[in-house]
Amino acid sequence: MKKFQVAILGGGGAGLTASLYTSRANLSTVLFEKLTPGGQIAVTDLVENYPGFPEGVLGPDIAMKMEEQAKKYGTVIEYQEVKKILSASQGGFSLETAGGEFRADSVILATGASFRMLGVPGERELTGKGVSYCATCDGAFFKGKNVLVVGGGDSALQEGIFLTRFATRVTVVHRRDKLRASPILQQRAKENPKIDFIWDTAVEKIEGQGKVQRAQLKNLKSGHESEFPVDGVFIFIGHDPNSAFLKGFVDLDEKGYVKSDGSVKTNVPGVFAAGEIRAGATKQLVAACGEGCEAALAAQEFLEHV
Repeated sequence: MKKFQVAILGGGGAGLTASLYTSRANLSTVLFEKLTPGGQIAVTDLVENYPGFPEGVLGPDIAMKMEEQAKKYGTVIEYQEVKKILSASQGGFSLETAGGEFRADSVILATGASFRMLGVPGERELTGKGVSYCATCDGAFFKGKNVLVVGGGDSALQEGIFLTRFATRVTVVHRRDKLRASPILQQRAKENPKIDFIWDTAVEKIEGQGKVQRAQLKNLKSGHESEFPVDGVFIFIGHDPNSAFLKGFVDLDEKGYVKSDGSVKTNVPGVFAAGEIRAGATKQLVAACGEGCEAALAAQEFLEHV
């Protein structure tokens, strides 16, 4: 069993920033990440609202630099998932993973959120066969193809614009008659000759033999249903918190986000939450990094008094 002063769950902006601060404070730190460090940053093509980069910066580049910086100061990164956390009888916390048990004196929750599924027939079966939640990952497979982008927020338009590098036609399908995305992204998308829009419409079904071939659409105002031939469906309709394993350990709100006292403290002493997993958090990279710093400082203060 390995023991650390701080265990950080999640390797996105919040988790990596927290690990940088705890490691630099000479606190033994382990960070758990089941996928690639960087979280959603790692699958974001271009980040344009991160201070210090007037031309924008590639998401994977930020992720790699943050990981490198955390390791430089001594953070141990475990590429595995924490399945369960328990309060240990003699103090501290026990973390169960497929690779064994870890112990920590304090815990920072920074597991973020995962892409939300539509929940329609054919979606799960055709995921990886034309259905995708990451244009940066899969866009190159659709060179010369026609694709649908489902959603109306920043992610949908940002990824839709990215897809125009490869696809012949990008059609954005949105349930409402106007977008939620920032004005600058709306302007860019509407001015792009490869992008068009279908309003007040939902995807009812995704079909194809071994790959995506068409989507069944329904106009939510008229009720009219239609078949839309397409080679790929990219879904960007929000996120769900990665918190199922936390039920019964810390207080969660009705949506599954970790409740806090307005800062990064949870109802469990020694356990802190940062980034998108925290209820009320601003879902922005720069804010997540700030919360990671705050959680690290709170953990340091907690450990000084136990």
